[in-house]
Amino acid sequence: MNDYDLLVVGSANADLVIGVERRPAAGETVLGSDLAVHPGGKGANQAVAAARLGARTALLARVGDDAHGRLLLDSQRSAGVDTVGVLVGGAPTGVALITVDPSGDNSIVVSPGANGRLAPQDVRAARSLFHASRVVSAQLEIPLETVVEVVRCLAPGSRFVLNPSPPQPLPAEVLAACDPLIVNEHEAKVILGDTGGAGGLGDEPEDWARGLLAAGPRSVVVTLGGEGALVASAEGTARVPSVRVHAVDTTGAGDAFTAALAWRLGAGESLAEAAAYAARVGAATVTKQGAQVSFPTAAEVAAL
Repeated sequence: MNDYDLLVVGSANADLVIGVERRPAAGETVLGSDLAVHPGGKGANQAVAAARLGARTALLARVGDDAHGRLLLDSQRSAGVDTVGVLVGGAPTGVALITVDPSGDNSIVVSPGANGRLAPQDVRAARSLFHASRVVSAQLEIPLETVVEVVRCLAPGSRFVLNPSPPQPLPAEVLAACDPLIVNEHEAKVILGDTGGAGGLGDEPEDWARGLLAAGPRSVVVTLGGEGALVASAEGTARVPSVRVHAVDTTGAGDAFTAALAWRLGAGESLAEAAAYAARVGAATVTKQGAQVSFPTAAEVAAL
């Protein structure tokens, strides 16, 4: 039996959030709301989201020896995440500067800080965590060479889930391990080398999914915001609907989706079943402000 349902390897940031009526143009200053500071980062977000749903979760990450690092550790522990893999020191804690407009859409600039110091040797030193975990999830707010080492340290029989955000071209070794690769439209096109939109990939998510599958992943999930998601594998493609909600803040919704999907896959659900549940988790997340504080419990998802 595995000690953990999910091991998340990734970033941990302090989210500095300001609400704005509209995002500024180049050279322009706009006034915003009072500054709010929340624990965030794609890795830390996924770990908290999974733990709040009931998954036995561990986090492998690096934070600074500072107030933001302590904020992140406290948040993980209060959610029930095992922080034995969280390393402290080497650089200041990563910071994300986030503006949120009245529609709930956000723009984010990230200073990686300690996340950029999570190194391949840190992954190798935590090999026991990999052997204790049913599913391993990662993102790209840590060095790509570290993600490559994650793939190399996977235990036999475990499953690897990757959300390549922020996107960049991926080596074949990483793509081949993904089951699934989880992308939105922008991430799909970057990975497929179609950042200009004129590469002949097609306009439909099914087209992007087929192109991605041909690149090597065992399965692919394309997230479609309020429209749900598309799942694709060698068996074919299927659309998965979401739940209609009033979006307040989309920060962290993709992380909650990925965490929920990874957990349900580890519990034995099919890709479509896991994605349908994950879409409900993502929908519940956007109804509240903030990232980690907005992640629902299993009971809240069931009530949607």
